Amino acid sequence: MSNIKKSTTNMVTAALCLALCLVLPFLTGQVPQIGNMLCPMHFPVLVCGFVCGPLYGAAVGFAAPLLRYALFGMPPVLPTGLAMCFELAVYGGISGLLYRFLPKTKVNVFVSLIAAMLAGRVCWGIVRVILTSAGQYAFTWQAFMAGAFLNAVPGIVLQIVIVPVIVLAVEKQQRAENTVIKQECL
Repeated sequence: MSNIKKSTTNMVTAALCLALCLVLPFLTGQVPQIGNMLCPMHFPVLVCGFVCGPLYGAAVGFAAPLLRYALFGMPPVLPTGLAMCFELAVYGGISGLLYRFLPKTKVNVFVSLIAAMLAGRVCWGIVRVILTSAGQYAFTWQAFMAGAFLNAVPGIVLQIVIVPVIVLAVEKQQRAENTVIKQECL
C-alpha cells in the first residue's frame, strides 16, 4: 500500500473512531445502571491506536472528550473531561506503540491492550490527583481504585473481549488485501 493511500486510510479510520467516541455514549447512556461502567469512548480509541498507530490513537483519545463536551456538554471538562483526555490519549498511544513494535501475535494483542489499559488508568489517576489537589476534595486511593477498576469492570471485560476480535479481524483483512495486491502485480 502506498504511503498516500495508507495515510488517507488512517485519517478516515481515525475520523470514524472519533465519531464513534461521540456516538457510543448515547447508546450506553440508555442503561443508567451500567452505562458509564461500559466505558464506551475507550473502545474506538483503543482500536484506533492498534489500527492507525500511536499518533492517531493518542490524538483521537485526547480530542474525543473535549469534542464531546463542546458538542454535547458531557463529560464535564473539570476534572472528569481533562483526566479522560490524558487517559484516552495514553490508551491510544500505548496500544499503537506496543502493537507496532511487538511481534504480531494474538498474545501480543492482549499484552498491548492490557498494558495500554493499565497505563491509561494510572495516568487518569495521576491527572485526577493533580487537578483535585488544589480543591477541597482530595482524590483518595479508594476513589482511584473505584473509578479506575471496580466501577469499570464491565467495560474492562468487554474491552478485553471485543477489542482483540476487531484488531485481529482488521489485521486479517489487511493481509488478504495485501495478498490480492501482490497477485495483481504478478
